[in-house]
Amino acid sequence: MALPIRDQLKYWGIAAAVFMVALWFMGDVLLPFLLGGAIAYFLDPVADRLERLGLSRTMATAVITVVALLVFVLMALLVVPTLVNQTVNLIETAPKLTRNFTDFITDRFPSILDDDSTLRTSLTTLGTTIQERGGQLLQTALASFASLINVLLLFVIVPVVAVYLLLDWDRMVAAIDRLLPRDHAPTIRQLAREIDATLASFVRGMGTVCLILGTYYAVALMLVGLQFGLVVGFVAGLVTFIPYLGALIGGALAIGLALFQFWGDWLSIGLVAGIFVLGQVVEGNLLTPKLVGNSVGLHPVWLLLALSVFGTLFGFVGLLVAVPVAAAIGVIARFATARYRESVLYMGREPETTVDEDIR
Repeated sequence: MALPIRDQLKYWGIAAAVFMVALWFMGDVLLPFLLGGAIAYFLDPVADRLERLGLSRTMATAVITVVALLVFVLMALLVVPTLVNQTVNLIETAPKLTRNFTDFITDRFPSILDDDSTLRTSLTTLGTTIQERGGQLLQTALASFASLINVLLLFVIVPVVAVYLLLDWDRMVAAIDRLLPRDHAPTIRQLAREIDATLASFVRGMGTVCLILGTYYAVALMLVGLQFGLVVGFVAGLVTFIPYLGALIGGALAIGLALFQFWGDWLSIGLVAGIFVLGQVVEGNLLTPKLVGNSVGLHPVWLLLALSVFGTLFGFVGLLVAVPVAAAIGVIARFATARYRESVLYMGREPETTVDEDIR
């Protein structure tokens, strides 16, 4: 005898509540394991491809681990120090940039800014505020991050968890499949495949797009000679997962900095603007269609809502689980909608067949 729907909903509701409570109270403890799981999920297709080339799962995991270690060392030695230095320099030069902008507006539009106007005073104090609060905010963020993820968790536990999960990924999936309730196993498998396809398209695809565009923006802007090109490229690549927002924020920041640095050199300013125009064209016509696909199933507004809600409720751990949960809810919502459109509630009951009283 099948378990009644009411009892099933009760049990699954209890499981969901336990999951939310665990995130609430054990967020800091679960963080390295969630990070390791995310890394393993991201790299599992690479391991599968290496297996198809003839390597064992152990050798494939070893190859990925060595390559990842080399990339991490290279980033730690070359990119991260430069990024930190440029960020600090940008914060320190903010007052000068603000004064230059104020002088530019005053010289060309003297009627807009008087010496004692509120707008001029606001612009003058903006740079000082950024300098005073920016360094403090950066130090606070780094201190909070260090308190949340200490060196042991970041450099030992996360890689170890990622390697073990990557090594046993296929076996874990098979073990979970054996635990599925038999009556609903086909439906759950189908939903899981759709959720995995959505996550694969978005997380892996958009992650690759963000990495490619961030690297392109940073390298191109530094080649042009923009002073803070690496910071601008990092920011633009980081928010590229939201359509047009990466190019908008990065382009506005880069062109604004270029106007201060290259004022009068219109060729350099045009090159900076052209870098972002070219990046947007390549992203929209090549990278996103090839790496992400046209039907991801995660609307930017829905994604922002999920990130905001889970980030507010569960902090950094909530940000990690926001995208998978948003993808799962989206797939389940589409499944429920399809079932609803096939139900009697939507279609209505067909009128009962009645006997024609005129039949003799």
